[in-house]
Amino acid sequence: MTTMDAGQAPETTPGNSSIIDYAAYLRQQLALQQFNVASYRLGDEQVWLKKAGAPHGMGRYRAMAALAALLRLEVLRPVPNRGGNEAIATEVRRLRDLQARGLRVPTVLAAQEDGFLMRHLGRPAQQTPSLGNEIDHAVSAGPAAVLALWQQGLAAIAQVHAAGTCLSQAFARNLVRCPDGVVGYIDFEDDPAGVLPLPVCHARDALCYAHSTAIYLRLVGALDDARALWAAWVAAGSPELQAVMASSVGRMGWMRHLPQSRKLGRDMQRVRAAYDLLGP
Repeated sequence: MTTMDAGQAPETTPGNSSIIDYAAYLRQQLALQQFNVASYRLGDEQVWLKKAGAPHGMGRYRAMAALAALLRLEVLRPVPNRGGNEAIATEVRRLRDLQARGLRVPTVLAAQEDGFLMRHLGRPAQQTPSLGNEIDHAVSAGPAAVLALWQQGLAAIAQVHAAGTCLSQAFARNLVRCPDGVVGYIDFEDDPAGVLPLPVCHARDALCYAHSTAIYLRLVGALDDARALWAAWVAAGSPELQAVMASSVGRMGWMRHLPQSRKLGRDMQRVRAAYDLLGP
């Protein structure tokens, strides 16, 4: 995992990790931890402790639901993350399920209703960079470097879909490159498949990834090459995914009229670049 937005907790070194009582450590440290997410050294390994935050209000989800209905875009239907203990339970369940399917996610070492302990995806004391950051940093190296990383993300999402599941928010920031080059997955506080049909969840993954990466493709002049790769990726998916993608992109046609000017802000640029990647 990356350092997320959490503070770095003091290191502790109780000995060889093979004899650590993770459940006892979780109980002890939860009472002391200041931040919602913090990292620790336990013997020869690095772990992350995530504790429950405050419950989330539902007002913004109702607004998003109204917008999705107005635009007739099922992929925009909100997936509630209620926060608190419910988010902890959801993330623990999803991490265990994804790992059982052979996907690279942090191992849950211990869990209780208000927090859980998981193993770092990288080497101790070494950050595991997000794919989003790596793509951003690769812009200076040119289109080939950006496209190579971008395709690795597409392949990682396809692997999740082939395993019969979906991600939570498939933005490039939630895909991480492990030291062995394998892409791992983080951040599972919500469960789209609990409220949406799986093909819609798969399309939602694809659109999240496009939204978070297309702007870098534009910056290096690689949108045309990426568009062909994207079309091939969608064509390799299930017929249900293809149908949802075609319907969704068709209803996003108004995005072609968005200006590309930086004066309207980075978020608007991301939306327009994503449409230019997805559109006909």
